Formats: sequence, structure tokens, C-alpha cells
Amino acid sequence: MAGAAHFQEMNMRASTPNQSMPEKRAKPRPTGAAQGSIVVEAPVSEVYQRWLAFEDYPKFITAIKRVLKLDANHFVASLRFHGKQYETTLEMMLRVQNRRLAWRTISDGHFATGVVSFLSHRDGMTQINLKLTSSFGGAVGRRVDKYLRNFKRLIERPVR
Repeated sequence: MAGAAHFQEMNMRASTPNQSMPEKRAKPRPTGAAQGSIVVEAPVSEVYQRWLAFEDYPKFITAIKRVLKLDANHFVASLRFHGKQYETTLEMMLRVQNRRLAWRTISDGHFATGVVSFLSHRDGMTQINLKLTSSFGGAVGRRVDKYLRNFKRLIERPVR
């Protein structure tokens, strides 16, 4: 169905990326993961550029309240989950022009990773596939769905 977001939700337990595995008695941090896709009425180059602009993430990723650029690959982000405020550093891990972006958070405690890929359709539309993994809690699948729908509204909004 064109324009509809589809997602799968997976639950798993894991340690944070730069953290040693927990001791046998330590309880691992619960982690949620989900993936989704949506088709938008915009060319892949425009969609890619919009996702590359981390400073615009608060416009469609509602958990992100503010993003400040540190350098070409690092950003400081203010996040809000379940009434709690978090500060983290986002690191751009991968850029493949008009095809894929990947990032992760670098912080003590919680972590998140994201991969977004783009598939150009002949009719000028673009399919977006988003995968998120997060230890911030909540229903990651619902968040993926919401973020994709928000992005669709943003990218398809008429220019005024």
C-alpha cells in the first residue's frame, strides 16, 4: 500500500556499544528495535538531503528536542522520553549518497542506533526504510511509524 508505514517490532537485551558485557549477576539494559518503511512523493536526492540535515530532526523525530552540530560527523542532541530529559552525542557512522545513512548515540547509560535507506522509484517517489534500536524505552515500533509519517508530511508539504 503506497504511503503506508509498515514496521516490525523486536525486543532484545544488550549492552551499550562501547561497554563491556555485563557480569552474570548484572541485569542487562532492556533494548527495543524496530524497522519500518514508507513511500513519499519526493525524489531520492531531496529525501536524502533532508535526512542528512540532523538539525532538522526535531521536525519529525518527536523525541529529539534540539540538535547542535559539533563537526561534520558529530551532533549534540537533547532528547525527551517519558518525561525525562537526556543529552547525548549523535555520531554519523555511514553516508552513501542517496542510498543510506547510519548513526549512533555516544553517551553513558542509554544508547540508540539508526539506519535509514532510500530506494528511488521510477515515478519520482522514494521508499524510505528506517531501522532503530534504542535503550530509552517505550514502544520503538510505534515511534518508527510516527517518525516516518511525520517525515512524509514534512517532505510532501507544499513550499510556501
